[in-house]
Amino acid sequence: MTSWNYATIAAHRGGGKLAPENTLAAIDAGAALGHRLFECDAKLSKDGQIFLLHDDTLERTSSGWGVAGDLSWEQLRQVDAGGWFSHRFKGEPLPLLSEVAERCRRLNLQINIEIKPTTGSEVQTGREVALAAQRLWQGMTPPLISSFSIEALAAARDAAPTLPRGLLLENWRDDWVELTRRLECVAIHVWHRDLTAERIAALKAEGLRILAWTVNNPRRAEQLLRQGVDIICTDRIDRIGPDFARQI
Repeated sequence: MTSWNYATIAAHRGGGKLAPENTLAAIDAGAALGHRLFECDAKLSKDGQIFLLHDDTLERTSSGWGVAGDLSWEQLRQVDAGGWFSHRFKGEPLPLLSEVAERCRRLNLQINIEIKPTTGSEVQTGREVALAAQRLWQGMTPPLISSFSIEALAAARDAAPTLPRGLLLENWRDDWVELTRRLECVAIHVWHRDLTAERIAALKAEGLRILAWTVNNPRRAEQLLRQGVDIICTDRIDRIGPDFARQI
């Protein structure tokens, strides 16, 4: 089992609300504030390249359109993934996971890679992302792999069993013990509004680390950390900074 040495604050989708999500510019924005741990979303192109994107489709966060997983990397690399956010980021490309690894190596950063498979590609995406993460982050803190998709997380477990895994819950599930044991997870990632003191205590008693998403209120972040949450994932990386936990 990999030892747990992740930072307490995770920058959601790289730059939170300060930069276009899931881009290298976002990671740079968080790193400039001193953040060390970043969350990002990874999926596969039609020709098997691993790149960052949250949605199945391109419209919300880029100049492209359609299902991203139906396009080749050559097509995807033409997309502007920054102009939608502000003119300052116009022309920012979608990054490959390999480029994220390079940035992490250069800046000594940690990463939580959420597997975001295009609908229907859960097993393939889980396997390929885990294998790539294992290879690309050699010599660094291993990525924390997470997913809402049980199929993708199971495939990641089978492909790279030594990588630490976290089960993401869209809503609270009473079968969390069975799921985390079956998937051999070290962590569980829960919407912060579903976390009560009693649930946190139960999760910790099971030996699980807890990531709370997405916490943008400093008072709520402080409460959760005092109750035993291990990682706060936040968009407000300017208000909930890398040293936030030390100030409590």
